[in-house]
Amino acid sequence: MNLLLQTTHSNLKAQIPVTGSKSETNRLLLLQALFPNITLANTSNSDDSEVMQKALNADLSSRETRDLNIHHAGTAMRFLTAYFATQEGREVVLTGSQRMTERPIKVLVDALKQLGAQITYEKQEGFPPIRIKGQKITSNKVSIPANVSSQYISALLLIAPKLDNGIELTLVGEITSVPYIKMTLALLNDLDIQTSFEGNIIKVFPKQEVETKEMVVESDWSSASYFFSLVALSETASITLTSYKENSLQGDSALVEIYKKMGVISNFENNTLSLSKVPNFKPEILNLDLNNTPDIAQTIVVTCLGLGIGCHLTGLHTLKIKETDRLEALRVELTKLGATISVTNDSLTLQPSYTINHNVKIATYNDHRMAMSFAPLALKVPIIIENADVVSKSYPDFWEDMKSLGFFIS
Repeated sequence: MNLLLQTTHSNLKAQIPVTGSKSETNRLLLLQALFPNITLANTSNSDDSEVMQKALNADLSSRETRDLNIHHAGTAMRFLTAYFATQEGREVVLTGSQRMTERPIKVLVDALKQLGAQITYEKQEGFPPIRIKGQKITSNKVSIPANVSSQYISALLLIAPKLDNGIELTLVGEITSVPYIKMTLALLNDLDIQTSFEGNIIKVFPKQEVETKEMVVESDWSSASYFFSLVALSETASITLTSYKENSLQGDSALVEIYKKMGVISNFENNTLSLSKVPNFKPEILNLDLNNTPDIAQTIVVTCLGLGIGCHLTGLHTLKIKETDRLEALRVELTKLGATISVTNDSLTLQPSYTINHNVKIATYNDHRMAMSFAPLALKVPIIIENADVVSKSYPDFWEDMKSLGFFIS
């Protein structure tokens, strides 16, 4: 499905309910599988979370090996690898889309094997599909490179309380995406599971049972990023998003400070986040290290193009192993729009530019964030988003919410 986006005005006003964070939801779904007396509210309605839930609920009562298809859901692949490694007597093969079979899993598999897990590769060494024979795991000391996807680290931390001896995890090298690790630890702490994170060593202590509790998922900050972009590119705006809190567990809440540099004012009141535009704001070139928040890089660079300013973004090495190689995808698509952009293995540099090409077709590469990050440019020029239904991976209601802001979508 290709969509043409355009608008006749750039004065935005709406109240938009955003569903729960995909990151929090998937962590809590795994914890709920380990501790069934937890209940969850405001969970994400994303494809990724549905895939995760379906896999956790799969009937594994028979002796036969079950094949579980995770499609494009990278978080689910990593979390479920750790989960099924601990499920005694169960055997599963985790597979996914063509792109998923190109996304590395070796770092996590090696760490789980250090703990005594039984995991083998069905095809290519280091990549899905993988065969997992669930084991009772008693070892508790494990080390993992610290500059890899934080999801590998979180996967180990989430299963830790149910292991007889918990986990003592040593992170080797410079740590990436610390907020996501801290989110995982905070969710464990909310269940009165004891943890510590000192220097490069994380400990999670064993806890076989937790108190019955409802866990309410905060709305997704990555999804909020597109509204920050829309406000920055608007003439005037008043957009209210629910349900958000000022002291969020989500690293992408850094949007508040980043977009302040692009003229966006954020106000929190009664679990809502209101965004408005500073009149006649003149932004300057942005220099940002996004090591802790790589998922908002696409939104930021597209906003900069729309504002006519340059940016230099670093800390982006994990973007090369996402749904697509996001750095290369950005280079190709922004160049179509007339931008001058260069990328390395971990950075991106955009030159200031004052014209944007009209009616350009933006390829999305099966990547939800490519579709949504480019959409706000419709405030500046008509734009065509290819394979637009890819947004269902994290934000199924995105195009309806764009319509509520007055965009024409055909």
